[in-house]
Amino acid sequence: MNSSSSSLSSDSESFARGRHAIVAGAGGFIGGHLVKSLFERGYESVRAVDKKPFDQWYQFDERAQNLVMDLEKLDACHRACEGTTDVFNLAADMGGMGFIENNKALCMLSVLINTHMLIAAKDAGVERFFFSSSACVYNADKQRDTDVTALVEADAYPAMAEDGYGWEKLFSERMCRHFREDFGIETRVARFHNVYGPNGTWDGGREKAPAAMCRKVLEAQMSGILSIDIWGDGEQTRSFMYIDDCIEGIHRIHDGEFTEPINLGSSELVSINELVSVVEEIADVSVERSYDLSAPKGVRGRNSDNTLIQAVHGWEPGTSLAEGMRKTFQWIRGEMLQRDIDKVQPALPFPAAQDEQLEVFPGADERWRGLRESA
Repeated sequence: MNSSSSSLSSDSESFARGRHAIVAGAGGFIGGHLVKSLFERGYESVRAVDKKPFDQWYQFDERAQNLVMDLEKLDACHRACEGTTDVFNLAADMGGMGFIENNKALCMLSVLINTHMLIAAKDAGVERFFFSSSACVYNADKQRDTDVTALVEADAYPAMAEDGYGWEKLFSERMCRHFREDFGIETRVARFHNVYGPNGTWDGGREKAPAAMCRKVLEAQMSGILSIDIWGDGEQTRSFMYIDDCIEGIHRIHDGEFTEPINLGSSELVSINELVSVVEEIADVSVERSYDLSAPKGVRGRNSDNTLIQAVHGWEPGTSLAEGMRKTFQWIRGEMLQRDIDKVQPALPFPAAQDEQLEVFPGADERWRGLRESA
């Protein structure tokens, strides 16, 4: 059974009525989309928090109370959680495989965010807490073949997670469980599998494979040098979930009653070479492929088993790779063209953060207080 990711169920709208949400990591790719969807689903107010200054946010919604705060610090988490009913914690220091393989300590430090957010949520009387985990929690021994058996939730144990990033996510999953058991916070955990789509990272070293392949093919096409580099031999396999499906899944898991970690990913398995072929077809071009066997490449194969999410929520991500990549390609193409224009005529600067710890969008505090008082 499946349903459109863009549809807004009456149950979801009913759940959201009168609720006040915070999105931690709102300046990121998924967080920006989530803020917008919370308003669409009828949340009374949304507090959007990120460590990055506003001009580095991927999306900026003026309806939200937008704050620049470092959620590794407990006092910032207390401020962020004040007056909220629902926490969506997407905040983490992460990126694609090149980033997480070379920044293990930075990835591990994200444990401070979820730990402090849980403490602050408990102290603030938050009703429900959503944590974005990752397929990187899964045992590496189960991901050594390209023709991989899709990963079921139980495959996280015995534990052998992705070094650094995966271990932080697995530990934080346990923290959510124990805060639910010991303090009664309704925690929900989704294990994301490779999310992609518009308004995400596409260059700079933190981008994931779908965006990287779009950029590389576009650069080759624009330059006339029709060759690209691919990390590994290109036969490593993955599934990739389009952003609209991810947002729909977040709401279903958050709003539902299932409390254990659950996969949120597409079950459409492809190799990196097949991913490049999809982009070539969209771009109507053929490129020569050069393989860098020394580059970071992650596990050999990974796919999402969606048996549990189908059983619990009657749904699974349904956007095909071809459809999602076409939309992503067109967006990245537009961004690259705009970047070239900005080199000639720079865009007006976004107001810079005045305080390293806190920046509030003008009028946000007053609007937030008014919404709380009228609720």
